[in-house]
Amino acid sequence: MFELLILIVILLLVFGAGKARSAGSDLGAALKGFRKSLQAPPPKPPADPPGTQPDAEFPEVLAARSRGSDKPGA
Repeated sequence: MFELLILIVILLLVFGAGKARSAGSDLGAALKGFRKSLQAPPPKPPADPPGTQPDAEFPEVLAARSRGSDKPGA
């Protein structure tokens, strides 16, 4: 316990009381935000409208599919 007191005194001498106070409040805000994020449910991804294709493919691949061809540009 005495070592902790010495460490706090050294930190106050190096950084000053203002920095230590702001660092403590920043740490508290970070912990509060972390706890809040753990309690909130994860956001749901938006649902694609019916009849849409995934956007991971190139337009020429989608056009070839609609023509019934396997190769784009053919």
